[in-house]
Amino acid sequence: MKQKMTPSEALVETLVAEGVQNVFGIVGSAFMDFLDLFPAAGIRFIPVAHEQAAAHAADGLARVTGKPQCCIAQNGPGAANFISAVTAAYWAHSPVVALTPETGSKGIGTGGFQEIDQMPFFQASTRFQVRVNRPDRMAELARRCFSIAKAENGPTQLNIPRDFFYGVCEDEIYTTPEVQRGPGPRAQVARAAEMLAKAAYPVILAGGGVSQALAHAEAKALAEYLSAPVASSYLHNDSFPADHPLAVGPIGYCGSKAAMRTLAKADLILALGCRLGPFGTLPQYDMDYFPKDAAIIQVDVDHRVLGLSRRVDLAVCGDCREFAAELLQALKAKNGAREPDAARLAEVKMEKAAWDEELAKWSSSAAKLMHPRRFLKELSAAIPKGSIVCTDIGNNCSMANSYLRFDGPRQHVSALSWGNCGFAYGAALGCKVGRPDKPVFALQGDGAYGISGLSEVMTAVRENLPVIAVVFQNYEWGAEKKNQIDYYDNRFIGANLRENPSYAQLAKDMGAEGYRVEDWRTVRDVVRAAVASGRPAVIEAVIEGGRNVLAEPFRRDALQMPVRYLEKYAHLNAKA
Repeated sequence: MKQKMTPSEALVETLVAEGVQNVFGIVGSAFMDFLDLFPAAGIRFIPVAHEQAAAHAADGLARVTGKPQCCIAQNGPGAANFISAVTAAYWAHSPVVALTPETGSKGIGTGGFQEIDQMPFFQASTRFQVRVNRPDRMAELARRCFSIAKAENGPTQLNIPRDFFYGVCEDEIYTTPEVQRGPGPRAQVARAAEMLAKAAYPVILAGGGVSQALAHAEAKALAEYLSAPVASSYLHNDSFPADHPLAVGPIGYCGSKAAMRTLAKADLILALGCRLGPFGTLPQYDMDYFPKDAAIIQVDVDHRVLGLSRRVDLAVCGDCREFAAELLQALKAKNGAREPDAARLAEVKMEKAAWDEELAKWSSSAAKLMHPRRFLKELSAAIPKGSIVCTDIGNNCSMANSYLRFDGPRQHVSALSWGNCGFAYGAALGCKVGRPDKPVFALQGDGAYGISGLSEVMTAVRENLPVIAVVFQNYEWGAEKKNQIDYYDNRFIGANLRENPSYAQLAKDMGAEGYRVEDWRTVRDVVRAAVASGRPAVIEAVIEGGRNVLAEPFRRDALQMPVRYLEKYAHLNAKA
């Protein structure tokens, strides 16, 4: 039934109908009338230090809850600050609804204060965007944004002329329906069963869709029936329980050699909820491990990623949880009961043991400063089971892929292939809002922490969000410095951060707990203390940097040894 209301009331009631309880942003005059309704509507406004963190927080909250979440910014510069974070949500298939008030409708195109056309900003980073063209369409178009965010697992943008919050309209408020996804066509399920029944060495590649669909149980049952090893896709360490006998760890940059060696043996790859992204399947550790002749079955809810990066033999548009369950039933109907393949299990165990032994050697440290791998070994052992860990971009966060192991879905929240520095802390704020019962960690290098974490500690203190930041303090942009070591004969330009302050002390100055760690023997005690404090905390880990970090060259695929032709630059030629 339609009721008389203002457009602001129509929008806030739509948020309530969609289950939104938190909105992240920075207060602004453009949406003041809308914001004034939040307390009465039961919506918590969480003000951050920078709008990018607001969108990252909405992304983090969406990833741990699986439900659309909101961020809002002042028109012009505020909305522009959303773009990088909304793009991160796009590549994470995360349902973020970005509310972007803009200049008043009468002033569009006149070059007024904080005016710019905001629609092109988000065009490539959203699944849907719309400008409210009449105040009485506010609820209708807001519903459309929520509906598509849910249906297509991605961000949407509602762009609102700031004068359209005011006035009177008659509107109806209701919740948009949930989209139910099935397993895909039965003929394709049957075809997948035939292919797997004939495969000599099938391997399951579990992507982010397995975690999003809460499909661990179905993936485990399928893997156990097939005795198929399971590798996690790049930066989705939570896509399969790490302690399972068939789990071999993550592929991709600084991932598990056990996973890569195992995947290389496959004659059939079942990619569950995985888009087979090009960066996540590049050669690593001098291994071109992705098998060139293996058949590929790709299953994803997004038809646009099927066969996009690699040619596949069977492309199934369906929910990976539903598909795995149907596939298992089809296999059992076709082949009956099967005993576990003892030889396969022994082979997987051997591969994992060899990798663990190599990782342990890498993780030993006799240097004056902690080697980052030694620190990561101690940190991963200290993080309580069931914690949520947000990882940023950079060498140390990438090396964490070798160490972080999870037993459940929606526990590893990462920057993924957008790879923007400054992701982790903002995302961790949202994760903590969504899962206040879980310890939440944000892992960042000192460079990335300086972009976002440093200022957002104030947000955590003010809003009582006990996020635990772990800052890898090596006084450098480590990934790029590694490139300058490997390709540019140790000519360091812009890579050193030698004047960094003590982030532990700054945390204390801002009202948080601060811990400075220089000895790996103290790491576990410090992590326990940070968790037990129940307060925002910063663990500043002073670690070794430079050439001894034992990281793979970052972006080996995109760099070449330099060649100089002009005489004034000849001395810079790469050494043979």
